[in-house]
Amino acid sequence: MLILARRIGESIMVGDQVEISVVDIKGDQVKLGIKAPAQVKVYRREVYAAIQQENLAAAAAAPQRLPTLEELMGPEKKPPAAQPPAGQSPQAPAAQSPQAPSAQPPAAQSPQAPSAQPPSPQRPEEPGASGSQPPASKPNRS
Repeated sequence: MLILARRIGESIMVGDQVEISVVDIKGDQVKLGIKAPAQVKVYRREVYAAIQQENLAAAAAAPQRLPTLEELMGPEKKPPAAQPPAGQSPQAPAAQSPQAPSAQPPAAQSPQAPSAQPPSPQRPEEPGASGSQPPASKPNRS
């Protein structure tokens, strides 16, 4: 341990960025001023020890005692299963009802307003392109 004697207004440097100054002395108490970058954490020893104890306790917590994400957020709605359960035969699809209502507003379905319909998310296939592979991209010539 390095022991230094300093008077009020004098300081010491720790590395290149931390300066510790003696600000005041009253009886058996010394007030220190510390200049350090924001990323350097400075704690009193008793506070640092308490933080270390809390960190150790948190690391030792058993995972089964912590709530699951589902318990915190509530159950998630899952889409219906696409496959029938094992041991059951697949059933024929139900007949579609004529003119099932659409989720789009009537204005978007009107042939007079083609700009109201969003563009199709599917890209047309290029001639000779296989359906299992995406079309080859062309080099950017800018």
